[in-house]
Amino acid sequence: MNTTAALVAFSFVSMLAPTAWSQNALLTIDPEAHSEKSADEIARELANPNNSLASLTFKNQYRWYEGSIPGADSQDNFTTVFQPVFPFTMEPTASGGKANLFVRPGIPLLIDQPVFNPATGTFGKETGLGDIGFDIGYGVTEPNGFLWAYGMVGTLPTATNSTLGGGQLRLGPELLFAKFEKWGLYGIFPSHQWDVAGWEDQSFSNSQIQMFLVGLPGGGWSIGTTPIMNYDWPSNQWTIPLNLTVSKTLKIGSTPWKVAAEINYYVEKSDVFGAEWMIGINITPVVNNFVEGWIRGN
Repeated sequence: MNTTAALVAFSFVSMLAPTAWSQNALLTIDPEAHSEKSADEIARELANPNNSLASLTFKNQYRWYEGSIPGADSQDNFTTVFQPVFPFTMEPTASGGKANLFVRPGIPLLIDQPVFNPATGTFGKETGLGDIGFDIGYGVTEPNGFLWAYGMVGTLPTATNSTLGGGQLRLGPELLFAKFEKWGLYGIFPSHQWDVAGWEDQSFSNSQIQMFLVGLPGGGWSIGTTPIMNYDWPSNQWTIPLNLTVSKTLKIGSTPWKVAAEINYYVEKSDVFGAEWMIGINITPVVNNFVEGWIRGN
């Protein structure tokens, strides 16, 4: 089996492994703590970006591209992003808000990433680990359903090949403002990063804005739109998708699982080379928060 085939097999197996995202407050040290909650209750918790549930998420994404570079329209690739989340529950705020501290790394494995060689005028394919993204934040869910958070977002130059990463340490601020309603939630999650160190001299300044409007019709279902828009300041270039996301939360034994599918069509992107479509399947089981249990001595 060649390297690419082995990594594709690994990514497929990883989709079947325990995975997760989360929400609200109510720390999960004991897996049985979920046993009395319905899938619909868990789905509502998982919809909250300020969650306190531990999780291990695999995001499996397939993209195909277009552009003016020769051969751009025939390019595609597969990416798996592993995102473990182990929140740390903080003291409630003066207003009675449920607060937590979270660190959310995103570890990407890029398979057959198209790389253009200007010297030959052709595309090649590269497979390997990309730059690891992360955010560290403090989030609060107020009793009235208002959500807010602030923190730091960053990128570590961990790519195993120079063509798969930026070669820079990048840092910047992030904010979250959202509101829970009986029918679902809506909000905005802006952030920005600058290059602060590294071996690549090219200037980096990028703003990212995630908008979300999610309905929770019941039965563990959610449906909505969660587009992630980027603006690259040096090139004055927007990347804007139209997004549709559908998910179902269910319980297998006492373990909650969230399975989500999304489709993105990019209405704004680089004319030279950019993703035209992205289809993603995310699998997220809620897991035991052994990290907080270890820190607290539980």
